[in-house]
Amino acid sequence: MFRRIAAATWARSLEFVRDRSSLGWNLVFPILMVAGLAFVFSGPGQPLFKVAVIAPAEATLDASLHPFLGTPQVQFYREDDVATALPKVQRHRIDLLVDVSTQPPRYWVNEQSPKGQLLERLIAGSGGPGLTRVATTGKEIRYVDWVAPGVLGMNMMFACLFGIGYVIVRYRKNGYLKRLNATPLRAFEFLLAQLFSRLALILIVNVLVFSACRMLLDLRMEGSYLDLLVVVTLGAFSMIAMGLVVSARLASEELAGGILNVISTPMMVVCGVFFSMDGAPRALKIAADCLPLTHLLSAARAIMLDGAGLSQLAYPIAALTGMSVVYLALGAALFKWRQD
Repeated sequence: MFRRIAAATWARSLEFVRDRSSLGWNLVFPILMVAGLAFVFSGPGQPLFKVAVIAPAEATLDASLHPFLGTPQVQFYREDDVATALPKVQRHRIDLLVDVSTQPPRYWVNEQSPKGQLLERLIAGSGGPGLTRVATTGKEIRYVDWVAPGVLGMNMMFACLFGIGYVIVRYRKNGYLKRLNATPLRAFEFLLAQLFSRLALILIVNVLVFSACRMLLDLRMEGSYLDLLVVVTLGAFSMIAMGLVVSARLASEELAGGILNVISTPMMVVCGVFFSMDGAPRALKIAADCLPLTHLLSAARAIMLDGAGLSQLAYPIAALTGMSVVYLALGAALFKWRQD
């Protein structure tokens, strides 16, 4: 069995490496994307104020809680507790944290944040009961440091979904799977070979791309490279397994491409590739939580930007592992060699 899987894995790997245009695109595109975003967003942008509010669950975030919450130029959104929201203030992801669920009400401001200092003046001039000031500190994270994991994760998503889903459908359409069915190779062995081949190639390509971005853009890396590799491996595995589900029974390349686009486009939008989902509607966050790219990016950013270890990433790791198992089992159960 292992020899059959190894032979199929090697054959698929050679097919990818010999496709120079595809290999070159996977290497060059993410570097150009990260460099372009770094250039576009390197200068000072327009002021955008985002304030997290801790309030009773039944309360509406408006001026009835405090006059400051009626400021039209500020985006207010709800957070559950101080422990979750305070690191966002420290990392300049949000400009202020206000807690109106306590008496007296409090607010946290990063003393190194110019936007936070301006919002303090708005609070002072808004009237209403005084808010107790609590100062915190934290170094600002460049946009390129935040967006680089998103771009690399997006590139990995496309390589996983289309590199597996589209290829297997093409195999089925041109009769290659029909010929393989006449060999001792079983369906589960074939799927594992495709998965291992794509996983190895994606990891190699992304290690090279990440190294180039790290050197060229001086990306922030607070945590362990080994922890990051573990998270990236789990994320790639889960998205490859998702591609296997799509390709399990389809014989039309056009239909497969359409379904893969339907899957990948929402992932690119709602999983936090380019912008933070802080303050997004709860339904959108629940939908994003069902997608592997969300957990991959949250874990990778926690390692790179905050220095988190695997023990602090139990939820995203468990989510990626569970998705991988479910998708792989579903793909193997639905797989067929021939088209109808």
